[in-house]
Amino acid sequence: MHTDTERCVRAVQSKEARFDGVFFTAVRTTRIYCRPSCPAVPPKPENMEFHPSAASCQRAGYRACKRCRPDTSPGSPEWNVRADAVARAVRLIQDGVVDREGVPGLARRLGWSTRQIERQLLAELGAGPLALARAQRAQTARLLIETTPMPFAEIAFAAGFSSIRTFNDTVREVFALTPGELRARAARRSAARRSPVRAATGPGADGPTAPATATPGVINLRLPFRTPLEPSNLFGHLAATAVPGVEEWRDGAYRRTLSLPYGHGIVALAPRPDHIACRLLLTDPRDLTHAISRCRRLLDLDADPVAVDERLRTDPLLAPIVDKAPGRRVPGTVDPAEFAVRAVLGQQVSTAAARTHAARLVTAHGVPVDDPEGGLTHLFPTPEALAALDPETLALPRSRRTTLLTLVGALADGSLPLGPADDREEARARLLALPGFGPWTTEIIAMRALGDPDAFLPGDLGVRRAAEGLGLPGTPAALTAAAAQWRPWRAYAVQYLWATDDHPINLLPA
Repeated sequence: MHTDTERCVRAVQSKEARFDGVFFTAVRTTRIYCRPSCPAVPPKPENMEFHPSAASCQRAGYRACKRCRPDTSPGSPEWNVRADAVARAVRLIQDGVVDREGVPGLARRLGWSTRQIERQLLAELGAGPLALARAQRAQTARLLIETTPMPFAEIAFAAGFSSIRTFNDTVREVFALTPGELRARAARRSAARRSPVRAATGPGADGPTAPATATPGVINLRLPFRTPLEPSNLFGHLAATAVPGVEEWRDGAYRRTLSLPYGHGIVALAPRPDHIACRLLLTDPRDLTHAISRCRRLLDLDADPVAVDERLRTDPLLAPIVDKAPGRRVPGTVDPAEFAVRAVLGQQVSTAAARTHAARLVTAHGVPVDDPEGGLTHLFPTPEALAALDPETLALPRSRRTTLLTLVGALADGSLPLGPADDREEARARLLALPGFGPWTTEIIAMRALGDPDAFLPGDLGVRRAAEGLGLPGTPAALTAAAAQWRPWRAYAVQYLWATDDHPINLLPA
């Protein structure tokens, strides 16, 4: 969109928050870049230039606006919708792959040369992989500076910087403030929020919720999203299918354990009117970027609900249920391999039975963890741990034992990659080639584990019943044909169809 100057100018002049993160406005006269919804008086059109990423702005010599904090914008929905190599590269960078493995590691995962990656990302995002990773490190550093009492030296290495000097230089260049000044500003904002007379914060409220916490390893922050967001099916689904020991609903928040590259963590996510309250307890702060990326995918926070709902409303039969509760998201997962295992355990059984089967695996093969703030006990077992289990210990039909063991074997040996950079159609083909995998299991994994916004379940009983109730065809073939007009958002249409039922997965827990 950043190449459509006229449309970008209109968005900035009308302060449309929908486009925050889709493009960034750089002001030539002030050398500042902003989100489109910045509350400041819009600059003259001739003084604006538009960039596809914060990294592109920084590369061009602009610094982040202190008022609208553009680096905290929701991510562009384009990278989750697209399935090409550039989108897969962006998702990997968001997961911190460049920080952990460097650009050569990113290239290996994509099957590209480093030169190809640099050229393609420069063409589409105005910045190469190192610049994109640097911008992400700067945002991670800001979060740690503002939300924890960690010493700056520890923050520098936790955020992925190679030296304290590089950390200091980057923070000053990107935010026009020293680390100490950033922390002081955060403390003043926090004091203002606690004061009876609250200061106006504007879009900057997408920032952290607290300047520091006394609990070691805990980070409190806000996860921004584009409105509207309907939380009922999103959190209802996560709570109703929660695996005991790994997930729970407690005190108005969905909580779960996380297996992370450097350690493990526990996250609590609670819906708020303008953000998701996120409380992270990490054993290693270097996992912050990766944990945030997983949480955003879990809750589908980078979606553009306006674009989705506009498309679905073109079907007059679907429009009434979209209008009733707009902004539904597709529940995702923090671990694609975990979800694939749970999808097999849930084949042809009730939600309660699927939770019971998963809980048994967790107790027998999961890694124990301590949860000082709740009742979580284990990490979900890895494919490597499950590949060694005795099939006779599984309380499953023999055919499903074979399906499960074949799946975890393929996940463990790498022959079935299900990561954010993996090709969705290739993953579908490999899943369908496994014994016991049909269209329903494959599509639910594509929808929730691979994040495909166009995954569709025409054979699902709940979808068929809801479709018939609305006057849509009830047979899979006819429903698939009728759903062509919903593309590329059929996964969201499934959420709206499911929501016509009063099943607990569609209800926000009390």
